[in-house]
Amino acid sequence: MAMDAAEIESLIKQSLPDAQVTIEDLRGDGDHYAAYVSSAQFVGKSRVQQHQLVYSALKGRMGNELHALALQTSAPDNT
Repeated sequence: MAMDAAEIESLIKQSLPDAQVTIEDLRGDGDHYAAYVSSAQFVGKSRVQQHQLVYSALKGRMGNELHALALQTSAPDNT
């Protein structure tokens, strides 16, 4: 069963409440998404650590209900 974009966004924001999240359904099939996530919790963390925080927020759904997620993460730009 596929996930919808709102559910993905909700799960991420539950774990990263300050996050700015944009979800794009890449194929219109509810199975292949791109996520753009910006959070202050990413400051000082490597890209791998940032991605691990997001995957953790998805609570095991990656590879199951969520087939593919192209993930881009960043810390907020405070300039």
